[in-house]
Amino acid sequence: MSKSDDSGPVPSQAVSGPQRMGAKTAGALVFGTSGAVLVVELVSLRLLAPYLGLTLETSTLVIGIALAAIAAGAWVGGRAADGDDPRRLLAPLLAVSGVVVSLMPFVVRGAGELAGPGVFLVGALAIFVPGSLLSAVSPIVAKLRLTDLSETGSVVGGLSGTGTLGAIAGTVLTGFVFVTAFPVSVILVGLGVLLVLASLVVGLLGRGPRQAGLAVALLVPGALGAVWGPGSCDAETVYHCAQVVPDEKRADGRLLVLDGVRHSYVDLADPTHLEFEYVAALASVAQTQFPPAEPLTAYHLGGGGLTLPRHLADVRPGTRSVVSEIDEGVLEVDVERLGLRTGRDLDVRIEDARLGLRAMAASSQDLVVGDAFGGVTIPWHLTTREAVADVRRVLAPDGRYAANLIDFGRMDFVRAELATLRSVFEHVVLTAESETLAREPGSGGNLVAIASDAPVDTAALTEAMAERDLGWEAIGGAELDAWVGDAMVLTDDHAPVDQLVTLSPPAAAAP
Repeated sequence: MSKSDDSGPVPSQAVSGPQRMGAKTAGALVFGTSGAVLVVELVSLRLLAPYLGLTLETSTLVIGIALAAIAAGAWVGGRAADGDDPRRLLAPLLAVSGVVVSLMPFVVRGAGELAGPGVFLVGALAIFVPGSLLSAVSPIVAKLRLTDLSETGSVVGGLSGTGTLGAIAGTVLTGFVFVTAFPVSVILVGLGVLLVLASLVVGLLGRGPRQAGLAVALLVPGALGAVWGPGSCDAETVYHCAQVVPDEKRADGRLLVLDGVRHSYVDLADPTHLEFEYVAALASVAQTQFPPAEPLTAYHLGGGGLTLPRHLADVRPGTRSVVSEIDEGVLEVDVERLGLRTGRDLDVRIEDARLGLRAMAASSQDLVVGDAFGGVTIPWHLTTREAVADVRRVLAPDGRYAANLIDFGRMDFVRAELATLRSVFEHVVLTAESETLAREPGSGGNLVAIASDAPVDTAALTEAMAERDLGWEAIGGAELDAWVGDAMVLTDDHAPVDQLVTLSPPAAAAP
């Protein structure tokens, strides 16, 4: 009786299962599906931002959901790969993923209009479903590539590397090409259609006309998503869904709506008309803190409808305004639909405001206006002590910084921003509606902070706002000290703006 020898090499063993998939086909499937998951993840941030804000919490949740989808897909796909013939699953996985992706703009935006913040549940499903289905492709392809245990390491490692390269490609192309060149709806609908077409090819190669017919049938709802996906935007820019709404009560009045939020109001015939109270408050700062009628040099952090630069050009002829606006699409809407004319006295630069601020010459501006804070988005890097110090550098010795701030409830963000301003400037004043300054229940909204190394004429400011029927008050000195309390100073190293700000009025207490 012979004894077996365990010291020799383990012979290769054939793995029973379906016919082996070609290396090029396998690589293309893994590369493409891995890249598609990252495209969906990144574009979802843009899709959800109008309803949830582009905050740290939103980004964290979207990334977490995408990672959960990848993990779930890999686990389920691995179990499915051990079935009788996993090849038949590939085309349906691609087709269903494509349909869901193509319908995302229509479904998420519809839910956003109906459910408000509850849109996150719909958005989470819209990310998780295609992410998990697409992630199930890799383990199935790995099983179809394996026919010999001696090749396990090279096959699995090669496919893992290919998938990672696909994810990198999806990330880079989305961030640097797709989002710049195409609206969010076009990206998602286009990706969805490509996935359905890929399912058609896989179906024809794998199981013949039946799966090809299924893929074609599933292409129909994807096409419906292409029709409905763009929603009601007049223009879908890199950052926003933009609409221009005529004012029924004012023939030349136009409202610029960005991501469903009333952002700017422009009277095409009368630039002195200021519909929004906070813009009138900003205009009151310019009116009262500088000699009457003299032209100013003004730098604006954020553009929108450019209401204030137009106003300053009209009431102070010769005023030169420089505007840093990050979204070129918004500028195009301003020019095409809101009658904006740029020129020597109005220079609009497409750039991040922090970078634009850094490029401005020292002591060159009489007035710096901070108006980059939207309804659900706070660009934290414009709130910090370092950014404020750069504002001070740009201002003339007697210049003024006037910033529009948004907060509700306890006003933790506004108080922190005021503490930050006070750490840089000698004089700081806050103006808002009286109930907001009193922090009454349900109060909040827009507040305007004025900071300068020169004294701020609070009495003249209050009088000017009263003449505009604003009903706003101004506080400074010891009163502002008490209002700010022990609020933190925001820095580039620590600015938890997303956690400090309250973006909607707190619910009224039950009687």
